[in-house]
Amino acid sequence: MLPILFQDSRFVVLDKPPGLAVHPGPRGGPSVEDFFPLLSRRKDGPWLAHRLDADTSGCLVVALRRAALLAAQAEFAAGRAHKIYWAVVRGGPAEAAGIVEAPLLRRTTKAGWRMVVDPAGQRAVTAWRVLGRAGDISWLEFRPATGRTHQIRVHAALLGCPILGDPVYGGEHGEGRLHLLARAIRLDLDPPLAAEAPPPTHMLAALARCGWSGAPGFSPA
Repeated sequence: MLPILFQDSRFVVLDKPPGLAVHPGPRGGPSVEDFFPLLSRRKDGPWLAHRLDADTSGCLVVALRRAALLAAQAEFAAGRAHKIYWAVVRGGPAEAAGIVEAPLLRRTTKAGWRMVVDPAGQRAVTAWRVLGRAGDISWLEFRPATGRTHQIRVHAALLGCPILGDPVYGGEHGEGRLHLLARAIRLDLDPPLAAEAPPPTHMLAALARCGWSGAPGFSPA
């Protein structure tokens, strides 16, 4: 069973490990949905309330009831979900904080697909700030206002500081796992949902270099 960060009668927030898909792909393989029978014995559900990339770790919201699923999906669709991501990036922006607003479009070629910045794409907005720096890497916090596929990965690369371990947008191949964590999430429902995920093992050394002490109390405000 995956670690549980939050649980009530409506939702479970799982701490998804890196490398695990959220649902089965065309080639099969393990996924988060394999654990659903352990979360609920109801005939309907559970359901994923949103998605994370397979290589991204951290907070993943699972709805146990259909009414809860619809309520959560409404929060995500309206941009009211409070999401915080941590990333360790190569280099770092010159400024201390800012906002990236760059629309994203999915583009498919013979080599596969990727998201690209394109005026014809969907609106994508990400607020960011630097939490720490250490030589050739930086620790960034991202707060996406929209939820496009690969949004943070593309916007980080657009800032000139791609995420460590990103073979698609960072030009890295075989250099370790993606250093991207869905750190915290909050849904202002009644009652509210709030959860925080610890950094995965492969990010600990880089975060420590950048000044993270491992102190608790981080809040998805």
